[in-house]
Amino acid sequence: MRINRAVIGLTGRLEVTGDVPTESEGPMLMVANHIGNIDPLVLVAACHERRIAPRFVATGGLFNTPVLGAVMRNAGHVRADRGKATAAEALGYAVASLTEDSRPLIVYPEGRITLEPDMWPERGKTGAARMALASGAQVVPISQWGAHETMCYGMVRVRTARDLWILFSSWLRAVRRRPVLRVHFGAPVDLTDLSPERVGDAARARDRMMRAVTEGLADLRVGELGHPHHRDPTRPATTKRSPYRA
Repeated sequence: MRINRAVIGLTGRLEVTGDVPTESEGPMLMVANHIGNIDPLVLVAACHERRIAPRFVATGGLFNTPVLGAVMRNAGHVRADRGKATAAEALGYAVASLTEDSRPLIVYPEGRITLEPDMWPERGKTGAARMALASGAQVVPISQWGAHETMCYGMVRVRTARDLWILFSSWLRAVRRRPVLRVHFGAPVDLTDLSPERVGDAARARDRMMRAVTEGLADLRVGELGHPHHRDPTRPATTKRSPYRA
């Protein structure tokens, strides 16, 4: 986290608003919008400002990489293999991790960097909602804006040195510009009337969570509610509009 603070301090100007509940003794699940490659670093720095050390639910491929994989395992981050037959097993592991470890767990319900045309949150999956309902965790929405300016989208997989240079050079340009990195911790989302067994409640929980994230995001991107000012030519975009956009 100390190294991370230095990297983010070099990259841009971090602004954190909102607070994280401290009175809760149960598990805490944090849900955030996903806008760029450096999102996790920005969120870790923001959490450090609030004196908490979060863990992430991350794609399984990261755990297979040299050095980084060992760091993530030792730090208690939770592996989630995409498109695997073991999805139910992974969900159970995430729920157990929430209830057995007091540190907050951060998840991106969208499952990927948003490709919504104007960078509003996509509808996403119900995995995070199922984690929350099964564990009874308090859900804290996190909204962020600005991290997309620190590194280009690039490509889905980095395969060559040129691919890596495209990402690194875009970060160097951000270091010169020093964009503002805004993070807001919102009020907990009320899911007490929903049940993990009731059909449709996972989707209802997901929508409440994503609307809470979007509400905070609208306040962070005033003046950019339409097209973002920063345009990334490497970022693909779907034609499907977000159901939550302001």
